[in-house]
Amino acid sequence: MGDTENKITAINIPEAVGVFDTFEDLQKAFYDLRMVGFSRYDISLLGKQETLEEKLGKAYWRASDLEDDPKAPRAAFVSEEAIGELEGSIAGGFMFLGSYIAMAAMLTAASTVAASIAAVAIGGVPAAVIGTLLARRVGQHHKDYYATQIEHGGILLWVRVDTKDKEDVAVKIMQAHSGRDVHVHPWSE
Repeated sequence: MGDTENKITAINIPEAVGVFDTFEDLQKAFYDLRMVGFSRYDISLLGKQETLEEKLGKAYWRASDLEDDPKAPRAAFVSEEAIGELEGSIAGGFMFLGSYIAMAAMLTAASTVAASIAAVAIGGVPAAVIGTLLARRVGQHHKDYYATQIEHGGILLWVRVDTKDKEDVAVKIMQAHSGRDVHVHPWSE
């Protein structure tokens, strides 16, 4: 009957939720949660703007409106280190590709070693520039994701807590890193 797309699945495992005003505080809370044994699969953030618009429409939203909304789309936490690694891989991959193409073109019987080295350098530089620009775009997208959430009242963090002890630990960690409105609701997505 067409309504299966709007169906929300919530499970009966409690979830701690809090709002963070900076990425740095969020990241510290995430690392501490991981350090005390929470799985990265039990920790989630608000989904990206496009996903929000798909699920909730283009209406203006505030973090406080979505804290306890089972329709709020979720996403995995991505650390600054992971973004840095991705940026390095993109830039390095493009430089390698450009150098490889130039080297393959120059490795003929008539080419000299000096000409081959020059071709690799010349072929690698434009590709490295393209790779660097794409890598910066990835990093900017990551920053924009968090900036948008901060503009809407803060960055939401949810943590599944299947025991009372885990509830207490998650709440304490989130509050210790400036989490606001930290509380537990009886379900999780």
